[in-house]
Amino acid sequence: MGEQKKQRHAILRAMEYAVPEEKMEEAKDLLNRYRDDKIALDLLLEFYSYLPEAGEDYVREIRMVARSGGVFLLAAMTGVSAYLYLISSEGIEFHGSLADAYLERELLDFFDYDDLQSLQQDCSTPDKFPQYEPLQVDGDICPACHAVTGEVHELGCPVEICPWCGGQLISCSCRFDQLGVEVMTDADIARFEALLNERGRIAYSPDQRPSFADEGPGVVLE
Repeated sequence: MGEQKKQRHAILRAMEYAVPEEKMEEAKDLLNRYRDDKIALDLLLEFYSYLPEAGEDYVREIRMVARSGGVFLLAAMTGVSAYLYLISSEGIEFHGSLADAYLERELLDFFDYDDLQSLQQDCSTPDKFPQYEPLQVDGDICPACHAVTGEVHELGCPVEICPWCGGQLISCSCRFDQLGVEVMTDADIARFEALLNERGRIAYSPDQRPSFADEGPGVVLE
């Protein structure tokens, strides 16, 4: 069973105990909309597994508060409230109620907020945030590492193009050839990243998208 299919089954099981009976169809419709989107599935699984208010509730829509590269600040708009989640290919963090929005200074800087008040002012009118669109239908976002057009890929992303041979960076032999090794250590990966940057990494563009979307985060170079 694929990882996303397992996630969907786990979400459905959790929904049986979380969603009011009269809202179940609406909740399932949202799950179906994001059925192949790992970011949204991570959010839904986190929400239904650990209900913020420990009572019946459901996610009626997901809105995008901010994003930077492959890191998303999303709002789960529910039947009774709204909650902030920080999500990337590395995991998910719950950041409390949208009405009491709070981020550390480092994250405010990361998402280009001048200060906490600016974030809270934005969050006071959540309907202005755009709905989060499934990544698989957005050509400007890499389906594997979530880099946007013009950004470099996460190192190890299966979509990244090799600047030496033009093949897939994780599949070609250039990393071994450039380093003069047969097996890469963590130190070799760091050296290879420096060589990549010196050569000039090829940023993501929509024409790099595979005919089907990869599941999961970038792949570790081996």
